[in-house]
Amino acid sequence: MPARPKASRRKAWLTHGATALVALVIGAGIGGDGESGGEDDSAAPAPAVTVTETAPAEDGAPEPAATVTEEVTVTPKPAKKPGAATMVEGDGQYLVGEDMQAGTYKTAGPEKGGIIENCYWARTKDASGEFGAIIANDNLQGQGRVTVDKGEYFETNGCQEWTKVG
Repeated sequence: MPARPKASRRKAWLTHGATALVALVIGAGIGGDGESGGEDDSAAPAPAVTVTETAPAEDGAPEPAATVTEEVTVTPKPAKKPGAATMVEGDGQYLVGEDMQAGTYKTAGPEKGGIIENCYWARTKDASGEFGAIIANDNLQGQGRVTVDKGEYFETNGCQEWTKVG
């Protein structure tokens, strides 16, 4: 009768085969699903993968219990969309309700070290830049406050940051 292979060799093949199978599944998962040009998922955390390998039993020792591997798919929750800002910093035109919250804002005045010691702000009904779109505006040489409503545009130029106070 032919001699039966040792149990440790059979177990080694089984262990290495199972490890190779797990590595293949992980590699396929990392490779993606074949789609291209989709949304950027870089903000989503990748699910953690754990591989457990059972050490072979020594000669004469009882074999350990079988290891059971369970595959779990984790779908991360989408990140919340950040709300409108309560601070406006830098020159530009901001849509109230989207880029900044509606309310009253204050500034300390013109930026320090500017060529001209004043700053300009304007509330406009649209982003056209036309003179007729201006609701209110001012040139400040010191501190200033302005109240903006949702749907308006707020334009600032040469001012320190605007901070919401009400």
